[in-house]
Amino acid sequence: MSANTAASSGLESNTWSDSNLQRMHIIEQLHALEQSATEAFSSAQTLGDLQLLEIRFLGRKGELTTILRGLAEVSAEERPKAGSAGNETKIALEAAAKEAHFRLEQGAVSEKLSAEWVDMTEPGTQPPVGHRHIMSQAVEEITELFERVGFSRVRYPEVEWDYHVFESLNMPKDHPARDDWETFFMDAEPSAKWGRMLLTTQATSGTSRILANNKPPIRAFSIGKTYRRQIDVTHVPMFHQIDIAYVDEGVSVAHLRGMIEYFAKSFYGPDRKTRLRPYHFRFTEPSFEIDVSCGVCHGTGKLAQGEKCRTCKQGWLELGGSGMLHPNVLKAAGIDPKKYSGLAFGWGVERTYMMKEGLKLDDIRGLYKNDLRFLEQF
Repeated sequence: MSANTAASSGLESNTWSDSNLQRMHIIEQLHALEQSATEAFSSAQTLGDLQLLEIRFLGRKGELTTILRGLAEVSAEERPKAGSAGNETKIALEAAAKEAHFRLEQGAVSEKLSAEWVDMTEPGTQPPVGHRHIMSQAVEEITELFERVGFSRVRYPEVEWDYHVFESLNMPKDHPARDDWETFFMDAEPSAKWGRMLLTTQATSGTSRILANNKPPIRAFSIGKTYRRQIDVTHVPMFHQIDIAYVDEGVSVAHLRGMIEYFAKSFYGPDRKTRLRPYHFRFTEPSFEIDVSCGVCHGTGKLAQGEKCRTCKQGWLELGGSGMLHPNVLKAAGIDPKKYSGLAFGWGVERTYMMKEGLKLDDIRGLYKNDLRFLEQF
């Protein structure tokens, strides 16, 4: 063999050996990394420690990435074996990290459960529970007072026909209450028989139905939502009204007077007084406004220091309207006004409740602002 040939052969042999050594060196590094990393993952005590180990071994600048960069120095023939070893190492490290995650998470859950152990035999914590709105309380209280003396509560629609709200109650076509600026009329096709549809303006529309649907003797009342285009300290667009009807033979103003006294003393207290003032309503004749003595100044119009009572000004507060049912109203319901007579009276529940002693409600709008600081007082 010539010298040149020998030299050439020795060079090839040395080159193969260097490549082999380099390949073995990378694979050995990978094996060593797999062993050390697996031990480190299994020894991690917290999820925070495990996160740092993942960055160290599997991060973009981690030890595995550093070793795999050496693949560029491996010969093309041996590079697939070294690359395969690198993939196996990566899979092994990721599996070890995943197993460590599961171990530490389970341990954290077990530790938390041990620390938060609950005696299932102990009574649970009562969730916060609200209470009925002040107006619901008022409606129930008024209902109980009249049911106690033989009256039945009935319910009728809030969306009503013109006939029951106005015509059957002796109100002419040109009555101011039928103006669009006073009443919420519905955008619906009018009925040839019943007229236009509207949000009822008064609970007396319920009385119209009570009279039409029952035969004397009648003792009934309705409490429902009513609607008017008004809003200020004493008015809201939606409010509750009660209307009481009593029809029988021989019903007189004396019955009306007695029933109003009964309500005032039961609802406001035995010291409160009432009075009737002549007035005019289309559906009653004679008609009266009902006043109740002021609970602040006890009907005197003056406070203890002699100054004028700001609540009533003169000792009385207006409660509502009343009167003997007009013969035309009885006729519209098919009741003979020569044989039967009847009375009716009613008022706004909100305004009535504002007159209760100790409440000091100076703005009716506060009832419907959904302010818990206000509502939770009642």
